[in-house]
Amino acid sequence: MQPSAVLFDFGGTLDADGLRWCVRVHSAYRAGGGRLELAEFEPVFRASDRRLESLPGIRKMGLRDTARAQAGILKQLVPDGPSLDVERTAALFCAESASTARRNRPVLAELAARAPLGVVSNFTGNLDHCLAELELREFFRVTLDSALVGAVKPSPEIFRMALARLGIPVQGVWMVGDNFDADIRPAAELGFSTCWLAPEGRPEPAPGIATARISRLTDLPAVIA
Repeated sequence: MQPSAVLFDFGGTLDADGLRWCVRVHSAYRAGGGRLELAEFEPVFRASDRRLESLPGIRKMGLRDTARAQAGILKQLVPDGPSLDVERTAALFCAESASTARRNRPVLAELAARAPLGVVSNFTGNLDHCLAELELREFFRVTLDSALVGAVKPSPEIFRMALARLGIPVQGVWMVGDNFDADIRPAAELGFSTCWLAPEGRPEPAPGIATARISRLTDLPAVIA
């Protein structure tokens, strides 16, 4: 059965193969001169996320400016800030995102010819700008940015908003995401078919909930055929 629509997360799904932004930013931070291990870095990254959300001008920023702004905030927060190369950190992160997005464009073009697509993301008010910079925005009928719509995953409300904007019932709709608890579990509870994007070998938090699992977005068309 053809899907009636396909919804995606952004931030680990369209721009990476199931790797959280924290993990990817940490990798770029280490390459940019940082020394903290991931466990030490993660709470600092979460603090930088909160500051980023309230940064003046954030809602007009594309991905490069967003990554540069977050790297600048991290430089102020990490104990090894003086040694951190902000430009290198941001550039490495963005290059990886752009490479993955470029690989995924043909997949999205194929899927968009079969069914309407959308994005449902916990983001900072500039989702559309980031998608446009990665040359992905054109494929999506609707985009829901939590900072703009006032609902945050895993709240069911943001998923219901997506269905309302598409004007369709939940039957036949897929949700594709890398965060099991924010994307897969709540969407499955609402009756979506779900596809979990995760690296091979990552344990599934709750077997039997996700309809399907893939390790690269390029595998998705075969799954939802």
